[in-house]
Amino acid sequence: MNGDIYKKYAQARAKKSPIFRDCVWAFAVGGTICTIGEGLRNLYEYVGLSEDNSGMLASVTLVFITAVLTGLGVFDNIAKYAGGGTIVPISGFANAISAAAIDNKSEGFVPGVGAKIFIIAGPVILYGISTGVVYGVIYYFFTQVLK
Repeated sequence: MNGDIYKKYAQARAKKSPIFRDCVWAFAVGGTICTIGEGLRNLYEYVGLSEDNSGMLASVTLVFITAVLTGLGVFDNIAKYAGGGTIVPISGFANAISAAAIDNKSEGFVPGVGAKIFIIAGPVILYGISTGVVYGVIYYFFTQVLK
C-alpha cells in the first residue's frame, strides 16, 4: 500500500522528459561520433594504412579521445544533452571503463583501479561474449549440421 502512495507521489513530481528533443540530440551526437570515426578511418586509409589497420586505429583513436574527455569531465557534460547518443558502443564502453578507473583511483591502483575498472563494463563483456557463443552455435548448427 505504501509503495503505491510513494509511486503516485514520485510520478506527480517527476520532471517530464522531452522525448522528441532527446531523440534528436541522441541521433545527432551518436551520428557525429560515428561520422568522426568514419572520417578517421578514411584519413588513415588516405595516409596509406590498409582497410583493417585503419579501422582498428580509428577505434583506438575514438577510445583515446573518449577517455581523455571523460578524465577532463567533458564527456559527462556532452552526455547530459545527448543521452543515449553517447552510448555508441565504442565511446560508451571507453567512458564506462575510464569513469570507473577515475572514480576508484583514490583506493589505489590494485584495489581501486585494478579491481573496479570493469565494474560497469564487465557485465557487457560477459553477456556480449556469451551471446556471441550462443549465436555462433546456432549459426553453426543451421549452416553445417542441417546442410
